[in-house]
Amino acid sequence: MNAVIVIPARLSSSRLKEKMLADLQGAPLIVRTWQQAMKSRLASRVVVATDSERIAGVLRDAGAEFVMTSPDAACGTDRIAEAADIVGGDVFVNLQGDEPLIDPGTIDLAIEPFFRQEPPPDCTTLVFSIGPEERHLIDDPHVVKAVLNAKGEAMYFSRSPIPYRRELLDETRFYRHIGLYAFRADVLRAFVSLPPSMLERTESLEQLRLLENGYRIRCIETAVDTPGVNTEEELEEVRRLFMNRFHP
Repeated sequence: MNAVIVIPARLSSSRLKEKMLADLQGAPLIVRTWQQAMKSRLASRVVVATDSERIAGVLRDAGAEFVMTSPDAACGTDRIAEAADIVGGDVFVNLQGDEPLIDPGTIDLAIEPFFRQEPPPDCTTLVFSIGPEERHLIDDPHVVKAVLNAKGEAMYFSRSPIPYRRELLDETRFYRHIGLYAFRADVLRAFVSLPPSMLERTESLEQLRLLENGYRIRCIETAVDTPGVNTEEELEEVRRLFMNRFHP
């Protein structure tokens, strides 16, 4: 079993201009994310998929492996599928380029079921339990919630509060979705060949395309969550955390 981490990285960003090139303690953000991904124990390769010559330039200087993909890719998953056809592999991990603090062990949580489960899952992703002190997140449409079945597979993802709290039982669990995915190679290729589904377009959540077409998404709970970078404020917070973690 050969697992490859693919990091989609485009230069344009609607909320933070050219964030992939933002400085993070002397190196571009995309390079810091690649460096963290390289610490994975289970991935055999880490490849950045980009359509930007400027991003390719900083990756080349850092010694990172990258592939050039089409500027017409509709989303990061399309870019990963294009890269997968170039580099080859059995399992492909979609790691966002704005995750410079990602814990390598967290990445391996998503990869591990492909090595120990027979048959291997269609897709895996991560969830984080929402505790009592974070219950305000349940109503936040920017926070994607997940409902799981008894096997730990996703039943649904939504921006709405799920499950609905008509009766809040002691055993009621609420999960926040963490957007890291690992796909079996054939499932990734099937995914990008399918048209956007009704639920996907309604919620603006592309993972619903898999569920709506009968694929199973195995959800692994993690206790480690790290912030990504979407705004200037988040960039400053990640800079502070990066400094404290690596240069205490």
